[in-house]
Amino acid sequence: MLIRFLRLFLGRQTLVALYNLLQSFRKKFRSLLPSMAIPEADQEQDQKVSEPVFDPSVPSTPISYPIKTLEELHSRAYFDSFHYPFNKSSVPLQFPSPPLPLPNRPRLLVCHDMQGGYVDDKWVQGGSNPDAYSIWHWYLMDVFVYFSHSLVTLPPPCWTNAAHRHGVKVLGTFITEWDEGTVISSKLLETEDSARLYAERLAELAAALGFDGWLINMEVKLDVMLIPNMKEFVDHLTRTMHSLVPGSLVIWYDSVTIDGDLDWQDKLTEKNKPFFDISDGIFINYTWKKDYPKLSAEVAGDRKFDVYMGIDVFGRNTYGGGQWTTNVALDVIKNDNVSAAIFAPGWVYETKQPPDFRTAQDRWWDLVENSWGAVQKYPRTLPFYSSFDQGVGYHISVDGQQVTDASWNNISCQGFQALLKYVDDPKPDAIQVLVDFKQPSYNGGGNITFRGTLQDNAYFETRVFKGELLLGGEPLQVIYSVKSEGDSLMGLSLHFFSPLNDKKTVIAIAPWETDELPRKFKKAIVPGRVTDSEIEPGWVQYESKVAMNGQILREIRAVCHKTKGTTAIMRSEQKAAAEGSEYFAVLGQILMNNSDHNSCLPPSTSWEVTAELVQWTASSAAAAADSEGSRAVSLKINWKLKDGNTAFAHSKYNVYVAKLGSSSVQYLGVAAVEAFYVSNLVVPSGVSSLKFIVQVCSIDGSSQKLDESPYFELDVEY
Repeated sequence: MLIRFLRLFLGRQTLVALYNLLQSFRKKFRSLLPSMAIPEADQEQDQKVSEPVFDPSVPSTPISYPIKTLEELHSRAYFDSFHYPFNKSSVPLQFPSPPLPLPNRPRLLVCHDMQGGYVDDKWVQGGSNPDAYSIWHWYLMDVFVYFSHSLVTLPPPCWTNAAHRHGVKVLGTFITEWDEGTVISSKLLETEDSARLYAERLAELAAALGFDGWLINMEVKLDVMLIPNMKEFVDHLTRTMHSLVPGSLVIWYDSVTIDGDLDWQDKLTEKNKPFFDISDGIFINYTWKKDYPKLSAEVAGDRKFDVYMGIDVFGRNTYGGGQWTTNVALDVIKNDNVSAAIFAPGWVYETKQPPDFRTAQDRWWDLVENSWGAVQKYPRTLPFYSSFDQGVGYHISVDGQQVTDASWNNISCQGFQALLKYVDDPKPDAIQVLVDFKQPSYNGGGNITFRGTLQDNAYFETRVFKGELLLGGEPLQVIYSVKSEGDSLMGLSLHFFSPLNDKKTVIAIAPWETDELPRKFKKAIVPGRVTDSEIEPGWVQYESKVAMNGQILREIRAVCHKTKGTTAIMRSEQKAAAEGSEYFAVLGQILMNNSDHNSCLPPSTSWEVTAELVQWTASSAAAAADSEGSRAVSLKINWKLKDGNTAFAHSKYNVYVAKLGSSSVQYLGVAAVEAFYVSNLVVPSGVSSLKFIVQVCSIDGSSQKLDESPYFELDVEY
């Protein structure tokens, strides 16, 4: 926080010089007075040294972590880590497919810089903090950069999975800074061969872990003799990335110039353009002036959209002031027809903006949307499924049944996020629309909750998704699930566009009398009601089919309606019209697919489930949980299809354990890859064996029944 405070008033260049001077003085001062008390910051550092050193080769709860030394990068030690297989992203870039270069228009890049990185998001299998930082406004961005101040910042797979699902590319960060960064850079660029070697190491990591490229941030002064090797490093990294990962990006940060000076240009100039010319874009430092975007566009020529003008959300000398006026800079950038790079949107979270994080986050991103507009659209392909899960919550449900009431976070679980319109000052007599984690969920921990006042026989309609889905000859199957109170009803409206005759058509799918619908609906369909005895009471599932061959689905909206119920009849008609009555409904899921599609999950006999690294202990946790004889077990569970097929389109795997000798089945967690690590699972005395069940979940929202899922049995050792 001190660094940010100083940068606000001094500017970054002055701060770099001041920091180097203080570091030099500090070293000399300590050598002259060795008997002085160690400053508090150094005491903390010494305490950290005394803590157990993290050994990535030792099995433990899987985490994401950066590479901190050039030696570690050179040796490829990361690939020998126990954690490496868990850190592979499992969701390919959804659209376009195959991945293509970025669209030829102004783009939005968002650079994560939140509390140094690797906080709650480091837990690959999820954490327990329901208030963990996350982003769910993916429809506003093209590129997401995971940033920290470690040498090689590898994006935790949860970010890559969520971003890819929404069509957003993900970059890691390679950074050198301060005195240590100068030493590292000199070694990296010692020869042309060394520059090429480290470029290949970075490209290899991105390809293996499934993300889309790198932000190169060299914030050090370099000997001008090293600049040719620096250009070779950037050029070779760009070419190698393009070869290994189609559609990948290498973006240069505006710092070191072609003369080797650490001299932020704040625009595209002849001093930083040589690096721009051999990469996929440049992230311009955020202290630019009003005319710099236009000047940069002139220098970039046909590549003007590859210029990303930086905006620091903390407001440190940034144009427009950042924070709640970030849109001021966005407006200028959009008007001058270049791209934007938002840095540190975690400001909303770190500074605890009122009234609460989720409300403040929605309000802040609404400023971005109003200035920049949505750049991603979905649905674009079939099947399309969303349960509105944001990757955090206070419970988890599977197919309408709650399986745990524990608090959790795991951004990998984010489904397609609804494009809900933020309302700054909701009226007390209107319908409020929000994701309410305390309300029931159909799958995961999310939903869309509608509550408020609605007059009898009136309608409320709100946007849920903006799409770009071209329909073929087969009818579109539409399924949605609702839990409501009283006479509150919910339907959907689908907005189609015909490119042949430039005609718009709105179709309503509504579970009430269609003659009550407004005239704007061209067609109305009363959906069939699907009942399932295994779904928790209260959930109602509706299903219908829509035939719109050759038309494009552009928007999905939720439609709220109240019939004239018993309560309304008891009141006078005049009073009912004036006051309305309470409305409450929860939308749990939406599925769209081809009408002849039947979800076909591989049967349990198709899977091979094994376990390794089994370790039994009589831990203190086990002893506290039960009487003498309790044990604890740690193990890694692996599974794969026996025929070696890797094309199965799964979304995730839910992992459970049944303790034979006990009637309960315990939910353990979720896996995005075909492995799960169980850490210190307490096994009470009297349990003879453990049955670990892997519930396979498809991208269409379906999941196997537990008694039909693959499993592994482990005898308990006493």
